[in-house]
Amino acid sequence: MKSLAYYLLFMMFFLAFTNIQVSLADCDNLQDTCPAIPPKKQTIFINGLPCKNPTNVTAQDFKTMELSNAGSTDILGAAIKLVTAAEFPGLNTLGLSIGRTDIDRDGLVNFHYHPRATEMIFVTKGVLVAGFIDTQNQVFQKILKVGDVCVFPKALFHFILNQGFEDATVFSVFNSQNPGLVSIVPTTFDTTLESLDKIKKKLISLSASEVHDVTSFTYPELESIYS
Repeated sequence: MKSLAYYLLFMMFFLAFTNIQVSLADCDNLQDTCPAIPPKKQTIFINGLPCKNPTNVTAQDFKTMELSNAGSTDILGAAIKLVTAAEFPGLNTLGLSIGRTDIDRDGLVNFHYHPRATEMIFVTKGVLVAGFIDTQNQVFQKILKVGDVCVFPKALFHFILNQGFEDATVFSVFNSQNPGLVSIVPTTFDTTLESLDKIKKKLISLSASEVHDVTSFTYPELESIYS
């Protein structure tokens, strides 16, 4: 009798755990499409974006020109434009976002990470050094040229440095409709031209290992680059 009670107790916890796991998993689409209602027009707030009325869905919801032009350039010489379901309604519920980054000659995409997404970049112009730092404080970086593809794992700090003789452009795809972006903001370090030059030189020296065909090595803490 006691063994039966233990068995029933185990089954109860097993079923409860299984149901919790299922409820936490991402759901597949329950319909063909779900273009998002623009955030400014939302009347309810959910984890994600609500769908438009199906009768109001048009082909325009599945096309965007947001990446046709570069964004605003920051003090490090990079213009980052991230397009999510909020700007491109057709992406809603598909688990995707897109982006474009334009980098001036000797420009830098500052160290940042995306808390909810892995990023894959495709180089369409220029010669770049791209790299990321894992949780073991190890750097992985490579020189990228036109046509090359590179991936930055989810939630790991990464950077892109333009080492070519012309402006560079890369396009990105993220496996989340809202990847987020957390960056080392300029207010946390000196932004004089001399200091920015030092930061770039440290990253260039870090990328010099490429000459020796080294793709990973241990490196001091991230903060040392900005000291």
